[in-house]
Amino acid sequence: MIRLLEIEFIKLWNNRASKVLIISYFFILTSIALVAAIKFDIGPVKFHLAEIGIFNFPYIWHFNTFVTAFFKLFLAIVIVSMMSNEYSNKTIKQNLIDGLSKKEFILSKFLTVVSFSVISTVFVFLVSLILGLIYSDYDELSIIFSDLEFLAAFFFKLMGFFSFCLFLGILVKRSAFALGFLILWQIFEGITRGIIRWKLFDGDTTDAIMGFFPLQSMFNLIKEPFTRLEAVQTVADQVGESIKLNYHVHWYEFLIVIAWTAIFIYLSYALLKKRDL
Repeated sequence: MIRLLEIEFIKLWNNRASKVLIISYFFILTSIALVAAIKFDIGPVKFHLAEIGIFNFPYIWHFNTFVTAFFKLFLAIVIVSMMSNEYSNKTIKQNLIDGLSKKEFILSKFLTVVSFSVISTVFVFLVSLILGLIYSDYDELSIIFSDLEFLAAFFFKLMGFFSFCLFLGILVKRSAFALGFLILWQIFEGITRGIIRWKLFDGDTTDAIMGFFPLQSMFNLIKEPFTRLEAVQTVADQVGESIKLNYHVHWYEFLIVIAWTAIFIYLSYALLKKRDL
């Protein structure tokens, strides 16, 4: 397995575009720390973003995993480009000639997907831990290390999404078209939601059905954290509104994403096995 992973990272690091995208991705994740420096001091109006509680433990695990998940598109481009380059440079054929089986080839790509997900999760954990230790109002260990399920959700969310991108890269062969298909699929899920809600079911039933779709199931792993913020809850109470939402990560949401991950990897292998390269 290490040999397969080593081959993939050598390919990626020797590709200038992939190298730039990977470095940019982790630079952006690191730049979350800069949010803490945002201050507004205009006359009587003083606002310091770090002081409103976004870096408090354990809220920071929820907030940072939700926000940083939006930057996964950088690595999605790397993954679809990785497959596109295999076809355009004919390295996939050369790898098979050199003795790599199609199963090993797909395994090497999946290991890359898992590696990206693991490294991203560890990176977000470290950045969040440092920010929390600096700015959080709470420093008890029991509070610091609670709600870590959001990091697990972040990992599986990335792994599922990258597996989908890998499948699209093999299916379409061209990175631009694969990314275009990804956007079209997002639109398709949105239209499907609208039709189901309009013609068939109420909101809760529609949400339950859409939870089985690939992109929506990945999104559902980490719910939006903004209404959970203490400052937002306080404002809502002052205007007579009550915000009571379920922000927890549920076991069945993990299972749905894991199932889609397995489906995408299997389809990738089945497609590659069937193709005459």
